[in-house]
Amino acid sequence: MTRTLATSLRPGNGLMGLAVLVLIQAALVICWSAGFIGIRFASDHAPIFLILLWRSLVSGMVLLPFALTIGPRLRWKDVLPQVLFGALAMAAYLGAFSFAISLGVPTGLVALITDMLPLTVAALSWPMLGQMLTGRQWVGSFVGLVGVLIASGWSVSITDVPLWAYALPILGTLSLAVAVLLQKRSPAGAMPIHQSLCIQCLSAAAIFSVFAWREGGVAPILDAGFVGGILWLVFVATIGAWSLYYLALRRSSPAQVTAVLYLSPPVVMIWAWIMFDEPLTWAMAFGMLVSLAGIVIVARSPKRGSVKWRLDEALAHNA
Repeated sequence: MTRTLATSLRPGNGLMGLAVLVLIQAALVICWSAGFIGIRFASDHAPIFLILLWRSLVSGMVLLPFALTIGPRLRWKDVLPQVLFGALAMAAYLGAFSFAISLGVPTGLVALITDMLPLTVAALSWPMLGQMLTGRQWVGSFVGLVGVLIASGWSVSITDVPLWAYALPILGTLSLAVAVLLQKRSPAGAMPIHQSLCIQCLSAAAIFSVFAWREGGVAPILDAGFVGGILWLVFVATIGAWSLYYLALRRSSPAQVTAVLYLSPPVVMIWAWIMFDEPLTWAMAFGMLVSLAGIVIVARSPKRGSVKWRLDEALAHNA
């Protein structure tokens, strides 16, 4: 599906090709940011785990026909590891940062913390894979952490959110980083992204159903806000974001696409400020810039055969 669409938009030459690329990248940033905004919007209309249940279930069901008909045949020995990855990379990650948003942690700050994924993967690659970080990667990780502390410290001082809620997106990002590294070591990690994402969505839906049932039930709410939020999360924040991601990769380099996605936290901060009147201060903006500088330092560090991971596996669950 995505590949066919991408093939029809081969790289062009000249000003027109550049204009198309800029439009694709701008739409990509908006769709990538839409996941956080969609969660924030839908949380005003339904319990958070009911939202996550139906987002995951609908996404998985939409992807299922493509997972069954496009790509290698699904085998149980490849499916079962993806169920574990779904628990860590989908259920724990989405559940943690979404719960934080529902508790009142600023949406832009949650996006900033989860954008620290490359730093987290790099740091965990040492104990989990025995891959040493370079000096530049250590510096970048420290700079990124300082930026998060600056932005978080100011947010804590101006909101009434319990302090422990700020740990939720951190724990979620750690869970996703562990899943990425486990997936790198597993033979099942080579599964095409649309198949792995489908399985992980469906396994996460099963987990979210337990939490949703404890919250009050698993039946969808026949409310325009709830239905609209789910459709937004599925078709804009997931399928739309990934379609644009692959289109962007067809017209530019992976490094450039990654750099564009680092614009997501400021877009989320401004978007949440406009829509939900969430706090937006100079300290948060400065902390965000410092953190993004740290990510760039890590991302552009020479690999030396050390910390490496597949971008699509690391980013798949941010959409």
